[in-house]
Formats: sequence, structure tokens, C-alpha cells
Amino acid sequence: MFESWIVQASQWVRPHLMAVSLMVVATLLVLYGNNINAAVRRQIHHYHFVLRTTLFILLCAFGYGLLTSLLTPFFARQLAQLPNYYLAPVVLIVTITLGVLAERKGQA
Repeated sequence: MFESWIVQASQWVRPHLMAVSLMVVATLLVLYGNNINAAVRRQIHHYHFVLRTTLFILLCAFGYGLLTSLLTPFFARQLAQLPNYYLAPVVLIVTITLGVLAERKGQA
């Protein structure tokens, strides 16, 4: 009974793997984008204001967009390789883990 529910849930999730992957990548970028920005800021703090601003525009507009467009299909392909018995539980665990990370990040 429980096994059939897992397989059925996985079959429902499978056509939506790109959306699930986008959710994961976007959430990770929201959670850790500030850390990335801070690391870049530390590396380029001594450059001229115009160059720093240009670099941040490139990072935020193109860097994060490129990361999203590359990581989303990669993560979707990885999920697609999972058999139905594991797909729904993995998606559930990843979603819960992201929620816990977001909660902890919000309290920090």
C-alpha cells in the first residue's frame, strides 16, 4: 500500500522535474546569494566604484542567471535517473531540507 503510494507520487512528480529543479536552484541562490555577494565584495573592494558596480551587475544579472540556466537542467537530469520508488521521497527530503535551511538562515 505505502509502496504504491510512493510510486504514484513519483509518477505525478516526474513530469514536473524541471519546475522542482528550478525551485531548488532558486531557493539555494536566495539562501546563499548574499554569501556569494559578500565573498565577491571582499575580493573586489579595492577596485574603482565603476568597476565594482559593473562586476556586481554582471554577477547578479548574468552570473546568477547562468547558474540557474545550467544547474536547473543538470539537477533535473539527476532526479530523472532515480527510480520511481526513490523519486518522491528524495524530492520531499530535498524540499524539507531547503525549508530547514531557510528557517535557520532566517534566525541567524
